[in-house]
Amino acid sequence: MLTLVLTAATAILLAATTLGRIPVHQWWARACEFPRLQIASLAALCLVLSAFAEADARLWLMLANALVVAVQLHRILPYTRLASITVQPTDPDGDEARCVTLLVANVLTPNRQAHRLTEQIKALKPDVVLTLESDDWWQEQLDPALDEGWPHSVKIPLDNLYGMHLYSRLPLEEAEVKWLIQDDIPSIHTWLVLPNGERVRFYALHPRPPAPSESETSLWRDGELLLVGQMIHRDPKPTLAAGDLNDVAWSRSTRMFCRVSHMLDPRRGRGMFSTFHAKYPLLRWPLDHIFVSEHFTLTAMRRLKSIGSDHFPIMATLCLQPSRTDENDAPEADGDDREEAADTVGEAQRQSQD
Repeated sequence: MLTLVLTAATAILLAATTLGRIPVHQWWARACEFPRLQIASLAALCLVLSAFAEADARLWLMLANALVVAVQLHRILPYTRLASITVQPTDPDGDEARCVTLLVANVLTPNRQAHRLTEQIKALKPDVVLTLESDDWWQEQLDPALDEGWPHSVKIPLDNLYGMHLYSRLPLEEAEVKWLIQDDIPSIHTWLVLPNGERVRFYALHPRPPAPSESETSLWRDGELLLVGQMIHRDPKPTLAAGDLNDVAWSRSTRMFCRVSHMLDPRRGRGMFSTFHAKYPLLRWPLDHIFVSEHFTLTAMRRLKSIGSDHFPIMATLCLQPSRTDENDAPEADGDDREEAADTVGEAQRQSQD
């Protein structure tokens, strides 16, 4: 019986690992990229138990599970402390006037515990607050709490799970709401003015996820991410991009976004900072992101306490230090990456118009 169970489990883990590596947009393949840590953990358990399997199946079970563990760890390890950091730490004597603290929170539209978020915001005093899935009710709760201390804002209350609100202590310049791929999915494009007068470009994103209830493919999500990546590449200014990307840090599409945009993930070498699912610790992965251009260093990054949502908020303090650009290890796209990105963006735009 043990050998039969291990054979079935190993076959499923192998299939999930293989599907996660196939470069297609179907949701069932892209979903296999999310639970890499869980797949690796189950494969490690099966590897141990394989020692007690029937002799004629023992070797292949051990080899198959070892392969699964190796493939999954190859993607996971860069987001642990075992890997090298790509965004360098801020100098202890860095100029605070060149720093910005950003808090990102997917609030979950039906969640009615707004006080749990506003209390953390008031205690932590981030410079910029981005909320996702925020509708009219959430705006009614956030405005009285934040309008005075965070007077600059962009508000997009929607009841389709894609509303977003941006509140800022820092002045916002040239703020725009854009509907990049689909006409019901907004994004915010603006400039943040730091206390010393320097400007930082900021993108707030929340693309549609690949899931049976949302989209049969990841094409629209990937197209939006890569379109923003192309924008950043064409005008390489100090830039921050943040939001719930409905994609994990180690996925093929997120890594391609980083290469195309030449942006960095401050998680790398520091930890996963998994933000979803807040209520199920064994089913948790990093969905909420803060990306930075090579002009920045990282002072601190942390996952915050639960706000009653299915996501934890995440917060990071970043400092603009262009003189240290060469110390950061920014990824670089090659010609194949740029061709694939252009094809993905073009196909996503065509399908959105059908």
